Amino acid sequence: MAVSGSGGSRADNGYSSQQPRRRKGPGALATAYLVIYNVVMTAGWLVIAVGLVRAYLAKGSYHSLYYSIEKPLKFFQTGALLEILHCAFGIVPSSVVLTAFQVMSRVFLTWAVTHSVKEVQTEDSVLLFVVAWTITEIIRYSFYTFSLLNHLPYLIKWARYTLFIVLYPMGVSGELLTIYAALPFVRQSGLYSISLPNKYNFSFDYYTFLILVMISYIP
Repeated sequence: MAVSGSGGSRADNGYSSQQPRRRKGPGALATAYLVIYNVVMTAGWLVIAVGLVRAYLAKGSYHSLYYSIEKPLKFFQTGALLEILHCAFGIVPSSVVLTAFQVMSRVFLTWAVTHSVKEVQTEDSVLLFVVAWTITEIIRYSFYTFSLLNHLPYLIKWARYTLFIVLYPMGVSGELLTIYAALPFVRQSGLYSISLPNKYNFSFDYYTFLILVMISYIP
């Protein structure tokens, strides 16, 4: 999700006495809604961060920390689906297709992989992408909130455009390793697969689909 900008829609070439047209931002109600949404999402990911830290301090180990934040992770990651609607209804100027792809990829990993394949929930790779997502989303939603309020602290702006250098490869690595870890269990159980013959004359191999998902990560 992105906050609407205030740049001109055409360049001032010096031959026009009119001011450059500015992109129209969200209205007062839309802005209020977006502020509330981003504050709630920031708070949600902070809850996840605190949950991870508390579980680590209690256990003295980073293994199997997923169970300590499973419910809020599912809730707030699924809540990101609203960002697709924000784009579709024009509340924010981001691409619907790009936003849908980004959001759905995480929702897919949350529900169709990590939730569905219980055996991978203890994998360290899950913690890898969860930590990357958590830090990323706290920064991202904070950035949007303060931008909407026209008061963006330098530290948040710096974090937004700097820490992704570490967080992006960290998150992608965790996601790919988790999908890879799920493959043998999916193949053995036939999870979500549809075999022939059936009355719809249709087959689907979830194992192969996951491999294609992994390949799609290649830029």
